[in-house]
Amino acid sequence: MNQLYFVYDSHCPWSYACLPLVNAIAQKYPDIELHVWHAAHYAGKDSPGASQVNTVKQDSIAKFSRAYEANITSKKDSQMCANVMAWLENKQPQHVLPVLNAITNNHFVNNNDMDSREDFESLLTELKLSPPNKVFKDKLSNDADQILEDVGEIQELIGMRSFPILLLATGENAVLLDHSHYLKHPAKIVEAVSQELNK
Repeated sequence: MNQLYFVYDSHCPWSYACLPLVNAIAQKYPDIELHVWHAAHYAGKDSPGASQVNTVKQDSIAKFSRAYEANITSKKDSQMCANVMAWLENKQPQHVLPVLNAITNNHFVNNNDMDSREDFESLLTELKLSPPNKVFKDKLSNDADQILEDVGEIQELIGMRSFPILLLATGENAVLLDHSHYLKHPAKIVEAVSQELNK
């Protein structure tokens, strides 16, 4: 079984810039088992900052609204997103990518903080999803905590604590995909995955 692990934070500009790569791989290889794991980095204590966003804009195809950039220094809290995404990963994995794309678009383009139940209502209604109330609490759910443990194992495996991470596992082998090479040309990562799958 071929598997792709994407470790990210929904409020991280670099993770947002990597999402088109994940979308491209998932579209080309729908049979790859996808694990989309939220690192829950932002906990209301810091923000990405203008410098990081400017670098992401230069090095990728990611688009940020003026409203988001004007609000960049406000403290970000992605824990509710981590809860929602952990619930999806465990209960409705087929919706993980559409929901993550919607969340990041709402955050980086529509300047929605995505840190309250109301921020998710229209999105979840549209997809006919009904997560339990526990995902809307102010602290991480048990499911989100478990995913953080899994994230820690991957970070230990590759010897780095940073994210985003794209890891392709084929049988007993795993290769770290260097997302920085593909951020301006997401389709090209499909070629890299193809080469790995054909080894």
